[in-house]
Amino acid sequence: MIGTAIVAEALSQNKKVTAIVRENSLRMNNLSSLKDNENVEIIECNINDYRYLNFNMKSDAFLHLAWQSTGASVRDDVYTHIDNVRYTLDAVQLAQRAGCAIFVCAGSQAEYGLVSTTLSGDTACDPESGYGIAKYAAGKMARLAASQLGMRYCHARILSTYGEGMDDNTLIAYLIKTLLAGEKPLLTKCEQMWDFMYVRDTARALLAIAENGIDGKTYPIGSGIAKPLREYVETIRDVVDPTMELGFGEKDYYPHQPMYLCADIGGLQADTGFKPLVSFEEGISKTAEWFKERFEEGKC
Repeated sequence: MIGTAIVAEALSQNKKVTAIVRENSLRMNNLSSLKDNENVEIIECNINDYRYLNFNMKSDAFLHLAWQSTGASVRDDVYTHIDNVRYTLDAVQLAQRAGCAIFVCAGSQAEYGLVSTTLSGDTACDPESGYGIAKYAAGKMARLAASQLGMRYCHARILSTYGEGMDDNTLIAYLIKTLLAGEKPLLTKCEQMWDFMYVRDTARALLAIAENGIDGKTYPIGSGIAKPLREYVETIRDVVDPTMELGFGEKDYYPHQPMYLCADIGGLQADTGFKPLVSFEEGISKTAEWFKERFEEGKC
């Protein structure tokens, strides 16, 4: 989802893009519509084969988003996530071979662990899940590797991004699909304070970091606004079908559940000039329309 949005945003800024995607994945994602665009080169290559890959053209920046096993059921798959650390280092070497001046690594809010304060680049990290531990380790190792290879490095800890093309297993996707089906969503109490950002804004933030991020800095990526999760859920219901009942409190929180999530984007704004442009209501309306089209076509 984020990669597709980055391609679209980069093209709108008159940039040329080389997009590395999983093998045999073009038919399953939104990049297939871009394969004939003269400003996009699409390369099918799995993350474990990055060490063998070479580009045909010199590039300026490498935005690393690839990762194996990100679903809730495999977030503690320690061996797979250790492999991801090595694959991230392979990506750093690939960026160097491509002539990139900067490597931007997509991290996660899971690196922070359970915190109750606004998240900045300097907030102490104590990750609990295997996924969060590996993302933190990958960032530290990639920063060191990039420095050794003479590249700038920035780490982007993404909070909660939503939008067209999002994973069907996320809360927002579950809500929209369940409501479209005329069913009651089963939910936790939704007491968390949460920070959501529309995917096109996330793409803009990552491109801004690639252009103007300060070497060695970590930037949380979010809207900078936290609201009770219950409010977001009710907004989604109102956009999709305001007559539907919501099943608050009918599910337990999952392990490692953060109860407060909000990005401090002051550093990001100061260094790059970035600011979010899309409200949650507008972004959810776009996302719900995308799901509705897929629902009517029998694709979800």
